[in-house]
Amino acid sequence: MHPNIAVTMGDPAGVGPEVIAAAWSDPGTHERCRPFVVGRPALLRRAAQMWKLPLRVVEIRDPEEAAPSPALLPCLAVGTPDADDTPPGAPSALGGQAAFDALRVATDFALAGRVDAITTAPLNKAALWQAGHHYPGHTELLAEWCGVSDFAMMLYLAHDATIRGSAGLAVVHATLHMALREVFEHLDTASVLAKAHLAHRFMLALKGSPPKIGVTALNPHAGETGLFGDEELRIIAPAVAQARIGGLDIEGPYPADTVMIRARDGDFDAVVAMYHDQGHIALKLLGMHRAVNVTLGLPIIRTSVAHGTAFDVAWQKKANPASMIEALRVAALLVNRREAEAQRAKAIS
Repeated sequence: MHPNIAVTMGDPAGVGPEVIAAAWSDPGTHERCRPFVVGRPALLRRAAQMWKLPLRVVEIRDPEEAAPSPALLPCLAVGTPDADDTPPGAPSALGGQAAFDALRVATDFALAGRVDAITTAPLNKAALWQAGHHYPGHTELLAEWCGVSDFAMMLYLAHDATIRGSAGLAVVHATLHMALREVFEHLDTASVLAKAHLAHRFMLALKGSPPKIGVTALNPHAGETGLFGDEELRIIAPAVAQARIGGLDIEGPYPADTVMIRARDGDFDAVVAMYHDQGHIALKLLGMHRAVNVTLGLPIIRTSVAHGTAFDVAWQKKANPASMIEALRVAALLVNRREAEAQRAKAIS
């Protein structure tokens, strides 16, 4: 059986429902997995009509009922009917609560083993807060619900003519959703080391052999031996040294304006970036619409689109579904790799 994947609708004021509907008509998606949506059927029907797709949205009560096809979208209805009237193109408590409800249900299914993975459409942080849920985003919510403290956001691009590494390229962030001025107080050797190990485990599973990891500097010119900041000497270099002792194939810290070029060319399978935009901007310039967000460190598999709710273009037939298609592909790939590893372990034992 193909992996059963729960797709959360995201914030209905954004592009989530429309990228899901547009991605559903991709035949490759249904050759790789059995997706169903957790959200509001009425909104998905509206999105299909907007795209003029011959897509029938049917309500299901349990994940096991899902029998998707390019022409049929199973939706497990969650939340309240007033979510169907969420004003488009702006954050609101209605939209934040709808996204929260879908994510909660999908996560519970995954933790209970009733789905193989979850793939999430984007939510809006301001809307989430307006609904009374004070979290920086998906990553932190999922970590709390799954009871883990060692986790990371990763952006991933598969191998292609641009990304020359055989297993693609992953970027993991040592710090995440915070003001830039707060990065300096949250960055420490332990966090850089932990993210390096998470990147190693992920790419080892994909590549089948130890990955090469590059680590960015924090300051211009990697601090210029302390002239432009000493975080490289005090924090990052010690983390790299400890990772090497732990058996990782890792180098750095290197100036951030050169390390991603080397990674693109295949010198590194993964990069540990020091803060959100340092990793996001570089990777998205290499493949904005192919990028996939993966949460590392969870007991469940979660992938996501690598873009936000895009309120400025939502419900205008302008959204690009490519990242959703790729997020579903990567989720199915990770499920299959996990199952293959479990079978190998069972055979050895």
